[in-house]
Amino acid sequence: MEHTSSSYMIVKFKPISDVSSDLTVQVGSSSFCLHKFPLVSRSGKIRKLLADPKVSNICLPNTPGGSEAFELAAKFCYGINIEINLLNIAKLRCASHYLEMTEDFSEENLATKTELFFKETIFPSISNSIIVLHHCETLIPVSEDLNLVNRLIVAIANNACKEQLTSGLLKLDYTFSGTNMEPETPLDWWGKSLAVLNLDFFQRVVSAVKSKGLRQDVISKILISYTNKSLQGLIVRDPKLGKERVLDVECKKKQRLIVETIVRLLPTQGRRSSVPMAFLSSLLKMVIATSSSASSGSCRSDLERRIGLQLDQAILEDVLIPINPNGINSTMYDIDSILRIFSIFLNLDEDDDEEEQRHHLQFRDETEMIYDFDSPGSPKQSSILKVSKLMDNYLAEIAMDPNLTTSKFIALAELLPDHARIISDGLYRAVDIYLKVHPNIKDSERYRLCKTIDSQKLSQEACSHAAQNERLPVQMAVQVLYFEQIRLRNAMSSSIGPTQFLFSSNCHQFPQRSGSGAGSGAISPRDNYASVRRENRELKLEVARMRMRLTDLEKDHISIKQELVKSNPGTKLFKSFAKKISKLNSLFSFSSLKPSFSGKASSESRFLFQRKRRHSVS
Repeated sequence: MEHTSSSYMIVKFKPISDVSSDLTVQVGSSSFCLHKFPLVSRSGKIRKLLADPKVSNICLPNTPGGSEAFELAAKFCYGINIEINLLNIAKLRCASHYLEMTEDFSEENLATKTELFFKETIFPSISNSIIVLHHCETLIPVSEDLNLVNRLIVAIANNACKEQLTSGLLKLDYTFSGTNMEPETPLDWWGKSLAVLNLDFFQRVVSAVKSKGLRQDVISKILISYTNKSLQGLIVRDPKLGKERVLDVECKKKQRLIVETIVRLLPTQGRRSSVPMAFLSSLLKMVIATSSSASSGSCRSDLERRIGLQLDQAILEDVLIPINPNGINSTMYDIDSILRIFSIFLNLDEDDDEEEQRHHLQFRDETEMIYDFDSPGSPKQSSILKVSKLMDNYLAEIAMDPNLTTSKFIALAELLPDHARIISDGLYRAVDIYLKVHPNIKDSERYRLCKTIDSQKLSQEACSHAAQNERLPVQMAVQVLYFEQIRLRNAMSSSIGPTQFLFSSNCHQFPQRSGSGAGSGAISPRDNYASVRRENRELKLEVARMRMRLTDLEKDHISIKQELVKSNPGTKLFKSFAKKISKLNSLFSFSSLKPSFSGKASSESRFLFQRKRRHSVS
């Protein structure tokens, strides 16, 4: 035996003398004219078939590897040099077992040679083991009977864990040497080569490396690589329709089987999972697209749970899940699935929290953190704010769907708790888009929709837009102006400081305008609407006046502070202070508001807020 390289070897024997053939062997569609003596001397199976000297024709239809493997085995029997390499080693090993070419019939027989090649060249290498395992797929069941498949899988798992240990030691060397560099994943990384395996062998390999302790992030990379490679070509893009279509039913079944298997092999889920959110979202989209409403329920639920647990890592594209084209729903996106995902994130009970904390205490590294739901500055609170922004962006996107019902939109808008939104501008934008796309909804639905917005959490720009937005109910516009006016008053109060006592006699007048008990039943509906519009215009003008006066007041306040620190005589300081006080009195004298606060305006204001209570859903 001569080793010419690490990947193949040449077996040399002295050839026998040429004689006329006396045996015909049929293997599949090929016929071989051979001699009995060389075959009988090394193959126990052929020796049994030629027990009768009169037999001159035999058939070996089940030879592993077919005619190619038998030809190599026959050449070996004749002593001809054959090359054993990665491409034919599996065939030769299975053929030698089938033909019984063992040491019982001849020394250094083919079975011994192939077994030695496995031990020296195949098993020590991960990539070589994967290549040979791939060739074993066509050699079932002989490769299973030889335990060849299991031995290859175990070799892959053991070598992968050894490589992980080596890379970990190398990482420590980088750390102690003061270098932040980490060894990069090579282009010929063995995990990518697993994509050549069929689904059954791949599943067995991944299960083996998981049981041996391979890191979860490495397993995630393996699953992503295999999914991208195995699903490539199953879906094509139809240029006429401008959307994806499945080639045929068989491809659709194959795709669904691959996705369900990948989901079962995903690492254990935690708050900080090694599986990227984009990958989970893609799997969920494929499950929904390839499954009927009744199938793949457990697979879909598992993916929704995984996405929900790490929803704070998602972007808008991850939650835009198209509806099943075979379903009865006419909306563009799967709203029900998103409702479940957001609910999973928001409704994590205490048992889940305790279990997650125990998991992090046992297995966390320096990059992981334990969530604290109660602390206002905790990562959990930060994640809730991220999810609230994601929800508002999602609402703005689905609001453009003309088939989206108001009830589902409201269900999503009301799903987040009050403390999740610090500012309601995103929700207001989504509601405004929905009202623009759905102009014919009922007034009651319009009011319920706008009731989801907290007017006190709107920014100044959003309040200005809402005050002039004709798509909003009148109650909403008035409420926005009211809270904006209160906000301005509070801002002025905090800026004046010691002179806050000046507000005590006047600040109660705004609430009294809306709390008047006088009736307005004698006013006609047309007059009511006109009075409300007039009241809105007056409130807008008042807000503008207040802003201008606030600017002047801030300037005067700064000049007062500057004069107080000067060493001028007390008389000059007193006159200056009195002048500023007179400006403050003129600011809150309300003499300029006589048209707005006349008797008629008071009755109109009372009618306005009574109307708001009358249309309240409570």
